[in-house]
Amino acid sequence: MKNTLIAIAAALAMGAHAGNVQIQVLDRDGKPVPDAVVVVYPPAGGGAAPTLVAPNPVIEQEKMRFVPAVTVVVPGTTVRFTNQDRWDHHVRGNAATPAASAAPGAGGFELRLAGKTDGKPSNFADVKLDTAGVLLLGCHLHGSMRGHVFVTDSAWTLKTDDNGIARFASVPEGAAQVRVWHAEQLVDVPRKALQVLATPVLDTVQLSVVPRVRRAPPSTAPGGPMGAYSQAQPHPQHAH
Repeated sequence: MKNTLIAIAAALAMGAHAGNVQIQVLDRDGKPVPDAVVVVYPPAGGGAAPTLVAPNPVIEQEKMRFVPAVTVVVPGTTVRFTNQDRWDHHVRGNAATPAASAAPGAGGFELRLAGKTDGKPSNFADVKLDTAGVLLLGCHLHGSMRGHVFVTDSAWTLKTDDNGIARFASVPEGAAQVRVWHAEQLVDVPRKALQVLATPVLDTVQLSVVPRVRRAPPSTAPGGPMGAYSQAQPHPQHAH
């Protein structure tokens, strides 16, 4: 019995081996890139998946922008779109793969959100995303608005911080792969092989582009504070 318990403990200890991984994403000029998506594919059977992404993400339409500009979710997540501006917005999600199940059309979804009325809750709509892929967000009414939703196929997925670094804790040891995605990198960077060890692993991935700095939002929409295309009209508030 004692030998059996020792064997079980040893097996558990071996399965628990993990290391910390830091991936820094650099642009073509060697400068850190924030808001890049880093995906780690650990060895098969590497233990329970972590919870690294928000379970109930909200994407705001605020000051003519999608905030955040990049949102990472896992398949099956319901994303809430909320209009914080006083003018109407449209939300269009186009994807290379059918990532939106609550959508008219096989490749994405479309919806419209009325502008916010003073003293009343913001209008919102929910969309469930079931399939891994990248959604490009846009607005028919305001063509400058762009955003992305990255529906990941690995729970080990993070966005880089202001220093261009994604930090993963307790990644299972063994042969892994790293994928890096950025909205302005039109051709995917090849996946990089990575050997995860018990000691910290530091690595870099360099893009072939220099991402543009995201400009500050305008104080008003084109054509005036309510926008050139439409003004907010009374709409029934969506129920939770």
